[in-house]
Amino acid sequence: MKNHIIKFSALLIILCLSACKTEKSNTEEDVSTAQENLYLDQKPPGSIPEVFALGVVSINGRYESTISFSPDLKEMYFEAKRENEASQIYFSKLVNGAWTTIKKANFTKGSKKEEMHPFISPDGKRIYFTAYDSIFSDERIWYVNRLENEWSDAIKLNSPVNEDMVFFPNHSKNDGLYYFNLSKFKTYYAPNKNGEFIEPQEVDIDMGHHAFISPNGDYLLVTARNNEEENRKDNDIYVYFKNQDGTWSNPINLGTTVNTNFSEKTPSISPDGKYLFFGRDERDIEPGLSNIFWVSTEVIEKLRLKQ
Repeated sequence: MKNHIIKFSALLIILCLSACKTEKSNTEEDVSTAQENLYLDQKPPGSIPEVFALGVVSINGRYESTISFSPDLKEMYFEAKRENEASQIYFSKLVNGAWTTIKKANFTKGSKKEEMHPFISPDGKRIYFTAYDSIFSDERIWYVNRLENEWSDAIKLNSPVNEDMVFFPNHSKNDGLYYFNLSKFKTYYAPNKNGEFIEPQEVDIDMGHHAFISPNGDYLLVTARNNEEENRKDNDIYVYFKNQDGTWSNPINLGTTVNTNFSEKTPSISPDGKYLFFGRDERDIEPGLSNIFWVSTEVIEKLRLKQ
């Protein structure tokens, strides 16, 4: 009798272990599948930039730039336009394991001719963007709030920030709003005080525009004319690292792995901090060729180590 009890107990243990192993395996498969579905099902790049979602997001003959993902990586918004057309924001969402057909966001519902520079806030509750009717005239920062299953009507940011012509808004997880002041042609920062962006102040950096703050606020990316070769007129992407005293380092060119003799522009970092996205203007090769590229942020971290 005692032997039967021992055998039965052993069998129960084996069955439990088998069930646990199966459940763990299924969980790992679910997580793996979920990871594969992120970033529009695209295979993540390494240290060499690759075109992002060619034929879906990056379409030859169209200008694309400024891409932003929600914190859970299940929503994507980006800016695109064709020659002689207005810039618009487009989006896609991951629903039931599949990305939806890309559609135009039309946040201002036609009250503004152009919408660009989308940025989803770190908490996923708001999308900031630039809207205007005429270039170098009325560029201002707008936003929409997340409702239950949709976005609110577009709201013009009520802040001293919008007293000038401004664009390219973004902010880190625990920081204020970074943006470019077109009126003064300088990068600015407005602290977040009780949900309001007040007291704008110039960011003390040497050069650059279209500045993007990293998710953790430890480095700042900018677009700037190549500063290493006097005869170059194209734009490159540079990084400023934040020093321990809160100041910024000297600008560092991301190097020839990222930057080319074409113009690199509108840098952004994915919410998980893993990937750098940027636009590359190659219209000299083919009219309208200006796609979005992505690359591992290892290219930035390697520069940090060399400081």
